[in-house]
Amino acid sequence: MAGGPILRVFRVVMAGAVTAAVTTVAGCGGGLHAAPRSSRSLRVGLVYDIGGRGDKSYNDAAAAGIDEAKRNLTGMRAREVGAAPGEPAARKVERVRALAAAGYNPIIAVGYSYAPALAQVAPRFPAMRFAIVDEPTVSGPNITNLLFAEEQGSFLMGAAAEMKSHGREIGFIGGNQSPLVKKFEVGYVQGAKHVNPRARIEIADLAGGRDLSGFCRPDMARKVARRMYRSGADVIYQVAGASGAGVFRAARRNGAWAIGVDYDQAKSADPGVRDVILTSMVKRIDIAIYDYLADIVDGTVTSGRIVYDLKLGGVDYSLTGGHIADIQPRLEQLKQEIVYGRVKVSPG
Repeated sequence: MAGGPILRVFRVVMAGAVTAAVTTVAGCGGGLHAAPRSSRSLRVGLVYDIGGRGDKSYNDAAAAGIDEAKRNLTGMRAREVGAAPGEPAARKVERVRALAAAGYNPIIAVGYSYAPALAQVAPRFPAMRFAIVDEPTVSGPNITNLLFAEEQGSFLMGAAAEMKSHGREIGFIGGNQSPLVKKFEVGYVQGAKHVNPRARIEIADLAGGRDLSGFCRPDMARKVARRMYRSGADVIYQVAGASGAGVFRAARRNGAWAIGVDYDQAKSADPGVRDVILTSMVKRIDIAIYDYLADIVDGTVTSGRIVYDLKLGGVDYSLTGGHIADIQPRLEQLKQEIVYGRVKVSPG
């Protein structure tokens, strides 16, 4: 289709967990491979979002941080508990409260859906530490918010998509319309428009609000992606958790590109679709969790927000497959311009 200054947006609200990536970048706080140190028999409680360990994305990035901590923080033990699709908020409260009552300290919640649980439980256990991934609104003297500049990494995804597109359209599919997914979308659009002000972007959401069901509907995602590809899109960025598998299948069927998220999905996706994954926006939840636990051991942990951005290596892009080798110099230039403030990326 011909280019134009119009941002074409269609909202498909249908019936969630965003995915995650592990690469070999050093993180702040010493990175993931620091020398082993005593953890004084630390007992960590980890509550996963939908999908739990083994989702090859969002939750697995958290699991990687716990696994590395077990290797390096001598004596640390962990109890890991998953979430069920469609469970009531009260179930999450019960899960967190049960871990706290059993003496697990700290407790780490993976995903913004645990905000009400921490808001209720953390004040009742003031001597214990809590952390939550991807949720800035819940706060307290014993709560640490582990946050990411998703808009910065997504800016690079939008730039890559537009540079690899054949002058047609690019797309974005989100698991829902939550503020978190919106950050990915906004950054993606800014990156595409930075490269080409006339870029055309189609946007679809698989669920409304903070409804998590859109993150576990791969068949629905496949249908939406197929419609986008057939209407002219040749690259789609998916921020839809397990539903992303449907976008990859649609890309394979239509001879087009897809972009992964959070995890290097060209390594974790089904082998039959890996070569259609142009790149992935890597989100280092593993580093954030490892750093948090190391700070607990060292007695240097702080409350409040900690933001992992491009400068700290908290977000980045993957190179698996070599599909963006031709544009990597330009992406690196954009990355440095963001890090040094010459390019400003708005979170929304």
